Amino acid sequence: MQSAAKIAEIKSNLKLPAICAPMFLVTTPEMVIAASQSGIMGCYPATNARTADDLRAHLTQISNALDDHTSQWAMNMITHTSYGRFEEELAMVQDFKPSIVITALGGPHRVTEAVHSYGGLVFADVNSPKYARKALEKGADGLVLVCSGAGGHTGEYAMIPFIEEVRRFFDGPLIVGGGIGTGRSIRAVETLGADFAYLGTRFLACEESMINDAYRQMVWDSTMEDLIQSRAITGALGNWMRASVEAAGLSAEALQSSAKIDFSADMHEGGKAWKHVWSAGQGVGGVTSRETVADIVDQLRQDY
Repeated sequence: MQSAAKIAEIKSNLKLPAICAPMFLVTTPEMVIAASQSGIMGCYPATNARTADDLRAHLTQISNALDDHTSQWAMNMITHTSYGRFEEELAMVQDFKPSIVITALGGPHRVTEAVHSYGGLVFADVNSPKYARKALEKGADGLVLVCSGAGGHTGEYAMIPFIEEVRRFFDGPLIVGGGIGTGRSIRAVETLGADFAYLGTRFLACEESMINDAYRQMVWDSTMEDLIQSRAITGALGNWMRASVEAAGLSAEALQSSAKIDFSADMHEGGKAWKHVWSAGQGVGGVTSRETVADIVDQLRQDY
């Protein structure tokens, strides 16, 4: 009941039941602020700050801009045991108190006590029913279902049966992502029983994004048929734009391999594969022009 009341409070302050998904090397504090001020929830991935000092500065910027007790924002954290900055980030969660903390690539149990201490909710990023069950066993309040078609680290299961299977054992709050890019898609997942739609690719090329113009142009030029799935870039299954894979000189054989998941080093270091191979989800064909976050949310609201 406590989770249900908190979700109702958050939704009462939104104009759409949607979240601008956190995107590594894409999402900026300005994106989070613009999303939350436009009537959806912005979510900042802690990994986008190169240092702990940078992260504190970014969270201060977000918190100050949204400190009106109605604008909602979330934070995304890696909880994998190899991630070296975990403790510092957890301390900042307690300082800045985001409404929702979304854990990824690791168990939610590492953050639940801290987040619950100030009344926040913990959602776990999962891409299978098995991991959904594990996350709930480890204390997650809600789940982010990453379905087939999502950008970045993606899922292997189609959205509708994934939602239906999870609903057989969990009736709590759900965020659902994977190819959602229109207001009618938001309405559809709401009808399917999700509390929030998770939109990443739709905001990938927005003005507030940190991506460069070459990446932005590639997004505008790409469709779902221009994507390649591989575990070779980060170790987790991801959707990558074919043109960037080819530009990086990766062979078909190399893409069949699986990298080791390791977040112990500097994730911003220039030689990392994900700096040069660019991601997008299957909704990329719907992103064709230069827009601001506010423009996109306005269009979503009209469609919805």
